[in-house]
Amino acid sequence: MATKAAMVNGDDAPSPKKPALAKRQAQKSGPNVVDKTVGVWNEFRQFLSDVRGEMRKVVTPKRKEVEATTTVVIVAVFIFGLYFFVVDWIFGFGLDRLLKRLSGLPD
Repeated sequence: MATKAAMVNGDDAPSPKKPALAKRQAQKSGPNVVDKTVGVWNEFRQFLSDVRGEMRKVVTPKRKEVEATTTVVIVAVFIFGLYFFVVDWIFGFGLDRLLKRLSGLPD
């Protein structure tokens, strides 16, 4: 469709697009598939590089360290087990006594 100025001058041909407009339209459509693929590939390479750097920091514990930490875990499990057994017994006993008193049954 011709602009108002073009119609006044008698020129019905549409004006050519300006380069800035074409550039803005290209930016609106976003990057093409190749650019996206290259970007994803570069991010993946950076990720692998970061993984390699972190894996260089990893050390394997000695046998003595593994035995010590295993012993600590086993002792902690038994202590927590005993604690929860006692707490459960106390609550169970208290709840049993409370329900017997509320129901009127003899002890």
